[in-house]
This record gives sequence, structure tokens and C-alpha cells, in this order.
Amino acid sequence: MAPAVPLALLALVALLAPGLGVAFPGCDYPVHLWCSSWEIAVACQVESRCANLSRPVAAPVELSLFYESLCPACREFLVQELFTTWLLLPDEVLSVTLVPYGNAEERNVSGKWDFQCQHGPEECLGNMIETCLMHEAKNFSTYFPIIFCLESGSSVTKNLEACLQVYAPQLDGGRIAACVQGDTGAALMHRNAQLTEALDPPHQYVPWIVINGKHTDELQAQAEASLLGLICHLYQGEKPKACGGSGAPKAPASCRR
Repeated sequence: MAPAVPLALLALVALLAPGLGVAFPGCDYPVHLWCSSWEIAVACQVESRCANLSRPVAAPVELSLFYESLCPACREFLVQELFTTWLLLPDEVLSVTLVPYGNAEERNVSGKWDFQCQHGPEECLGNMIETCLMHEAKNFSTYFPIIFCLESGSSVTKNLEACLQVYAPQLDGGRIAACVQGDTGAALMHRNAQLTEALDPPHQYVPWIVINGKHTDELQAQAEASLLGLICHLYQGEKPKACGGSGAPKAPASCRR
């Protein structure tokens, strides 16, 4: 049995479309069905009057960051924009993928992958450490604070143990080191190379930011200027507090003495 339609809604129909049962173009449903599903309510522009319906859960905004561990601009974006935005927003609003490789090059030497990085061997090691860390930790909320710790610290390649002690003491640094030095790390870095080479359009610089599968100069500029503002704008669900949604503190109307 379809839910009852509020009297106020019926009055609105009578005013807007007497005798038709349809108030708006694109609404091909009889009045008694308007509140039977969210899709129909949207089509008939009566969402606010259907108290029995809950807004469907929106998909998170998906952000992929293609970067290099020692690139100054990459480190600045990751530390100052991406990490702080991630801290402020719930998981259902923002989903992040990190791909450390950037402008590196790879070649197959006697069946083994060899990598040349823009900022030298130290950067290749940093890329590998972060890649193996992600592989071992699995969970984004576990490894991202450690990567933040590495990228914001004095040395990306020498502070792993210290960062692990602070953010994830349960992780085994020895396993990460074994990954870095072995075939697993090389295979994982080769995968990062493939993901980077598959970018469309091809990346021209790093950090290279892809949002919901798209990269444009405009999106890149907006993300670098205010990532939080961009994600809040793009998210289609109910805005969280950090975006000024319901429950956010309101600015005072005056400054009292």
C-alpha cells in the first residue's frame, strides 16, 4: 500500500495542476505515488514533503593522487591539503588512492624491474617504502598517517621506524623492509608505473590529481587552492559538519562587548 500523501501536498497539486495530478514536467506519476520512492519524489520535485523517505546514500568523491615521495610540490599538497581534508571528512564523503611513482621511468633488466626517479635513488627508495607500507598495512586509515609522518618530516627514507612507533606500532617494520628489498616491492612499483602510464590524459607533472576519474586543469587548480571546498562542492549527499552542513556551528550574528 502506497504511503499517504500529506494534505498540504494535495493542496499544492490543486493549485499548480488542477485536474491533472501532475505538478511538474517530467513527473509522469499519479499523486498517490509521489512519496513511494526517492526517485519519484525527485522527478516530481516533492522531496521536502515526503517525510517518510530518507535521502539515498551518495557515493564518496574519489580522489587519486599520483606523486613522488621527494617532489616538494607533492609533499606540500599531501601534507597541507590532502591529509587535513581527509581528517575533517568522514570516509563516506572522500575516498583516496595514493600512487607513488610520478615522473619515474622503469626498464626490465634481465627479468627484473629497475627504476630511475626524477629526484634520484633516494626518491625511488621513498616511493618503494610508501608502496610497501600500503601493501603491508592494507587499511588506508592505518597507512595514511604514517605517510603523512614521512612526508612532513625531515627524511622520507629514514623515519619509518619512528613514524610506525607513533602511528602504527602493530606493524612489522621488518616485513616492510623485506618488501622494499625483494621482488614484491618491485612488482608493486611496476603496478604503480602501469597505473601512471594509463592516465588519460597523460600526466604532465606531479602532483597529478584525478577526481572521480577525471583530470582537468580546473579541477587541479581548485584542489590545490582549497581541496576541502572542492570535495564539499562535489559531494552529492548530506553535507558533513566540515562542509557547513547540519550540525555545523553557526557564525555569530554580532560581536558583543
